[in-house]
Amino acid sequence: MLLTTTNIVEGKRVTRYFGIVSGETIIGANVFRDIFASIRDIVGGRSGSYEKVLREAKDTALREMQEQAQNMGANAVIGVDLDYETVNGSMLMVTASGTAVTVE
Repeated sequence: MLLTTTNIVEGKRVTRYFGIVSGETIIGANVFRDIFASIRDIVGGRSGSYEKVLREAKDTALREMQEQAQNMGANAVIGVDLDYETVNGSMLMVTASGTAVTVE
């Protein structure tokens, strides 16, 4: 299935619009990960553990959105948007949304 942030697919024609699809995931923060991230903030560097969790959350949200589109009969999702929000300061919500379509 094609996922794109653009509203058109160059060289392809949208033949059917199914509507908006989305996928959401919420992940909790880990106390030990927070401690090590705080240390990295002081000494500098990237927080690999947070990056890994963030990537997993994004992948889960995109996968759920894609499954919803497939269940509708779509073969592509256009106009994909990813949003990241904190919930209660200790959890992260990742939402993927777009328009399910058929392209040929």
